[in-house]
Amino acid sequence: MTDLDDVEAVARAAVLAGGAELRTRYRNGDAAGEYGPTDVKAAAGGAAEARMLPVVRRAFPDHPVFAEEAGRFDGSGPYRWVIDPLDGTNDFTAGLPTFAASVAVLEGDEPALAAVRQPATEETYLARRDAGVTYQGKRVTADGDVALGASTVATIVGRDVPRDPDLSRRADAIREALSDEVKRVIDSWAPTVHSGLFARGRIQGLVQFHPDEEERAVTELFASEAGAAIRREGPLYVAASDEDRLAALWEAIDASR
Repeated sequence: MTDLDDVEAVARAAVLAGGAELRTRYRNGDAAGEYGPTDVKAAAGGAAEARMLPVVRRAFPDHPVFAEEAGRFDGSGPYRWVIDPLDGTNDFTAGLPTFAASVAVLEGDEPALAAVRQPATEETYLARRDAGVTYQGKRVTADGDVALGASTVATIVGRDVPRDPDLSRRADAIREALSDEVKRVIDSWAPTVHSGLFARGRIQGLVQFHPDEEERAVTELFASEAGAAIRREGPLYVAASDEDRLAALWEAIDASR
């Protein structure tokens, strides 16, 4: 079995490599990409992946890998890697600093480790199964004492949701229901960034609806290892800083059906 300490070191090195590429391009105002009505494919993402993928493949050539740009690499190793070189592409190309390079490592279907680097602010998160979440090397949790009505909740939807009228209407209903309960609902374009904020108690709730594979393992490992209260029903996943807040958010969403 591959030692998770080695996996963690490689995951961290990969996101730092990708983050360095993104930081340079962000500072140079690089907005090159293919723009569509619901998403954008930035050249910076491909460049960051070209820095990240070799780090993983050199260290663990037998591990299966899914990379957003290069696709799937088969392998017989014990862990599967998911590389997202640029989470928050729309923010990056718009000149907003809320974007990240991320890596998730899964054992079977369960996330074992995740690493996130936010290049614009030079912040790094690491989450490890049964070992918690660290931010800048220090352990953090989702705990907080902000009242429900003063809370901030981030909503995360997968790329297919805006393309499906029924799913899109359901997502809108979820956001509207949450906005009646809390101070602010953020429609996240960078799930790993907002899951990091949630994991250290800066925002108080996280709602996923049909999330994409590239971010799902990261966001869910962050939430569970930060000690959040969690509930899932099919493609709907809700995490909150405590059980009472989770119950209130879930009740509001359920009433919007």
